[in-house]
Amino acid sequence: MKMIYNVKDKPKFGQLIIFAFQQLLAIMAATIAVPMIVNGASGSEMSTSAALFGAGVGTLVYVLFTKAKSPVFLGSSFAFLGSMMTAFAGAASMAVGYLGLIIGAIFAGLVYVVLAIIVKAVGVKWIGKLMPAVVIGPTVAIIGLSLAGNAVGDLQTSNIEGGSTYVALICGLVTLAVTMLCSVYGKKMARLIPFIIGILAGYAVATCFYFIGKASGNTALMVINYDALVSNFSNISFSSFIALPDFTFLKALGGFSELSGSYFGTIAVAFIPVAFVVFAEHIADHKNLSSIIEHDLLEDPGLSRTLLGDGIGSMAGAFFGGCPNTTYGESVGCVAITKNASVATIVCTAVEAIIIAFIAPFVAFLSTIPSCVMGGVCIALYGFIAVSGLKMLQKVDLDDNRNLFTASVILIAGVGGLALNFGNVTITEVACALILGILTNIMLGGKKKKEEETTEE
Repeated sequence: MKMIYNVKDKPKFGQLIIFAFQQLLAIMAATIAVPMIVNGASGSEMSTSAALFGAGVGTLVYVLFTKAKSPVFLGSSFAFLGSMMTAFAGAASMAVGYLGLIIGAIFAGLVYVVLAIIVKAVGVKWIGKLMPAVVIGPTVAIIGLSLAGNAVGDLQTSNIEGGSTYVALICGLVTLAVTMLCSVYGKKMARLIPFIIGILAGYAVATCFYFIGKASGNTALMVINYDALVSNFSNISFSSFIALPDFTFLKALGGFSELSGSYFGTIAVAFIPVAFVVFAEHIADHKNLSSIIEHDLLEDPGLSRTLLGDGIGSMAGAFFGGCPNTTYGESVGCVAITKNASVATIVCTAVEAIIIAFIAPFVAFLSTIPSCVMGGVCIALYGFIAVSGLKMLQKVDLDDNRNLFTASVILIAGVGGLALNFGNVTITEVACALILGILTNIMLGGKKKKEEETTEE
């Protein structure tokens, strides 16, 4: 896949700002969704703007460790949702809960550091043997397919109670259609920023429906909710424009005096096993990104560096926003569709995320983007991730039953949603599918090796 902007290319400053904003829109919904889900389940008050700030900081750390060779943004990890809820459920107070988030992220980050040291010592050739294309291709596809339900669900979601599913669907499909048309037929900038144009088109359609519904008293036409913007300017003050995010480390300061050994152990058990699960997804994401930019990131800058960047970046992100970070499939999909692999764009995205976290009206505006509009965008993003994985199978001999069974097991386990829960630890469908695929490939590969030895004799 030929890139318009390669990893080391630097677009003009004006273009860079726009390209970065597009990346930000691609990762925005998922990044702020994690603290919102945790808040709803635990009664905590994690800040979405702090999570955005933390994601920006974590991404800058990642870029530093990877020597600016890997074009991907780090955002809040959904894999740690159960762990984060455990941090609040077992805490003596909310302050301890926030402290638990930071401690947990440190535990998870240290797992990555240890793995990076091991990889540095033994190399990465074992990964190619353990996870060849027949294993990693379907696994990458599952990353996209496992998110399909979220995209379709959002596509039909109204942000106002009583809003019509069909109106939401129209807005989402307009977004998707404009995004695709710009990507395929757009000239110059239009082809490079299809998501921004698509989201603006969907937002405009939703706005038109809203005012028609408002004028006619028909709530069914209203799928966009402006409450965040209205409340932001209800009492005009300095904080209506510039607001300091509620950083997690500030909320955690009062928790040290109540921290107990048992709680410390609970956090370790909740976070450390999940880090190993996310490790598998880390490899899949970087394999996928490598195929897109046609450069093996596991060799250069090296898996040890990507692991360190992800692990240390996750610690830094959680210190500010409370959410452990991970490389985002949405970001990878954005690179694939726009053919912009410039790391300068990723750095600018991180800086924009940090700055926007302080700009109250902008945060409020972004929160008004309807779920159905983001659903339209995500259909394209998640679809590209899935197709990228399937493309890795092109050179695999699927007439060989060994390969056919390996790919089949992964796809069915992943699409079927096979996930295992062990207390506070959840092995996601992606991780389960990958583990089954590896075991299947090893089991059937043994026979293949014997046949090759017999042929040689």
